[in-house]
Amino acid sequence: MFDHRIYEQIERYLAGTLPAEEKAAFEALLLSDPRLADQVQEHRQVLQAMQHYGQRQQLRHKLNSIHTEMETGSRAITSELTAWKVFFKKHAQTMAVAASVSLLSVFGTLWSVQQMKKPVQQQTARYIELRREVEKIKKEQRAIINGIASVDTPAPAPRSARFSGTGFAISPDGYIVTSSHVIQGADSILIENKAGLKYKVTEVHRNTDYDLTILKVEDPSFAGFGKLPYTFKTASSDLGERVYTLGFPREDIVFGEGSLSSASGFEGDTTSYQISIPLNPGNSGGPLLDEKGNVIGVINGKQAGQEGAAFAVKSSYLLQMVSEMKEREGNLTFSLPQQNNLSGNSRTQQLKKLQDYIFVVKVYN
Repeated sequence: MFDHRIYEQIERYLAGTLPAEEKAAFEALLLSDPRLADQVQEHRQVLQAMQHYGQRQQLRHKLNSIHTEMETGSRAITSELTAWKVFFKKHAQTMAVAASVSLLSVFGTLWSVQQMKKPVQQQTARYIELRREVEKIKKEQRAIINGIASVDTPAPAPRSARFSGTGFAISPDGYIVTSSHVIQGADSILIENKAGLKYKVTEVHRNTDYDLTILKVEDPSFAGFGKLPYTFKTASSDLGERVYTLGFPREDIVFGEGSLSSASGFEGDTTSYQISIPLNPGNSGGPLLDEKGNVIGVINGKQAGQEGAAFAVKSSYLLQMVSEMKEREGNLTFSLPQQNNLSGNSRTQQLKKLQDYIFVVKVYN
């Protein structure tokens, strides 16, 4: 349910009026709460749409002037039609986007008013209905764009991809694990490692209790990952143990190091560890390893307002999830790594061997 206090805080955050301490706490909350981050982004888009509304009005007056000139210039109809065609060819995209911005700004304004006036229990249902209407408008505007631009038959616009998180191989047979929230709402998913190796993957098993999802490579050219250099630790790790992670909080792969600061996660969650490694949202789904190169967990989030407090689901629960998947699928081809080839290597050598099996997860909507 949408909290009007959060709405007010979003307004103040976007306006830049939050005090420094409150702003830092709010930004930390954004990193750990994807839904809130989506709400902030949507509200930012609404405000931007309203700012561009004036530009749309100017464009509208310009179009009206051109239309008037065309009606009064009937003796030069041939040349005028040619100019009109050239204008549409050059500005078709701009006109359609301007119309879309106008409609979105109207709906955004109505939504803001309703959020402030209606009872809180009615806001969620109204918001969902409004989102459906906005999506309908977007589809109609895309159809308008395609119709206007059909004179020149341009290539259709590609689906948008959003940078989402990290995943890593758990079997040479093409299975990868990531956090469930990383791929939420995905139409299709692509993985890519540091070397630029890309594969299309699909979701094959999910456990929402652990926030873990197993993906499988579905690329016809895939011949296997080869022998994985790490194994999965089933026993509990010790408090204070040195640990590290490798992931994609940005486009390039990033190494992070720290220690195991608690044997339980947020509010005593025994399925997770707490670790003292600074993390960002893109780290979600990445591996947590001990100094010998054993995978001891899967990164899945950080605590809002607590700098350096992050969490990872214990590897024993990932292995339990693999067993559930094997039982469900029956004759599933799935082989976990049995030998650790990272133990005894320096940290830099461990990282070099790991990089081929760590992937950025790209979600397409």
